[in-house]
Amino acid sequence: MSALSHDRHCSEIVAQTGLLYASIEGADLTVPVPSCPGWNAGQLLRHLGGGQRWAEEVVRKRVTEPVPDDHFRDLSAYTREDPAVLGPWLVEGAAQLAETLRGAGPDTKLWTPVTGGTTAFYARRFLHETVIHRADATLAIGKRFTVEEEVALDGIDEWMELGALPMHFEVHPWMRELLGPGRTLHFHATDTPPQAAAEWLIDLTGDAIVWRRTHEKAAVAVRGPLSDLLLIIYKRLPVRTEGIEIIGDVELLDYWLERIGFG
Repeated sequence: MSALSHDRHCSEIVAQTGLLYASIEGADLTVPVPSCPGWNAGQLLRHLGGGQRWAEEVVRKRVTEPVPDDHFRDLSAYTREDPAVLGPWLVEGAAQLAETLRGAGPDTKLWTPVTGGTTAFYARRFLHETVIHRADATLAIGKRFTVEEEVALDGIDEWMELGALPMHFEVHPWMRELLGPGRTLHFHATDTPPQAAAEWLIDLTGDAIVWRRTHEKAAVAVRGPLSDLLLIIYKRLPVRTEGIEIIGDVELLDYWLERIGFG
């Protein structure tokens, strides 16, 4: 359950897209995106905008079965994008998605690619899809990425929830290799107030992936700024980055990072 409301998710889709637009004004969108190999910045943003429009259609039509998404994954036609054209296109699509989500409300039943089956999934997922791809583009063009505390907290919570779904073992049986005795990981944000409770424990010791918000000893702990932790778990930032402290079983951390993947 998200701490942010459905309306906040909708508002943030627009706000995060606006921040992205502001960051790419005048930028060279042909630069490669290290965190999305094979794409340049323009292709990445076409992917994001296409995904937002795809979600808007899913919600508007109240679809009940999977909808093809190939059109925003084949990006070969978008190698030389103009930010003056691409920026307004992104902003327009984000606004359309937010309006459709608000109109539907959070509890409308429809198809979702994972468990949940309501419009709330699309509002939350596309907020954080937008945040992470804003980070991809911002870092690729050499600018500094920042994100509001509440949004980053919700982003890590969502990643933890989706990453612990049992369906992953069916789709990727090799993920069961993560499970084993003594395998626990702790992530602790060092730049948030105590009331933010910005600590997460991932417990791999049982027959399922379990997580919780807690201050608890683990086999390995990762400490650093909240926004950096968000990017580390999404594998957008190397864990061996200045300002990140690793305590304990580094091999377990590397093993986990090699095998996780979402978003």
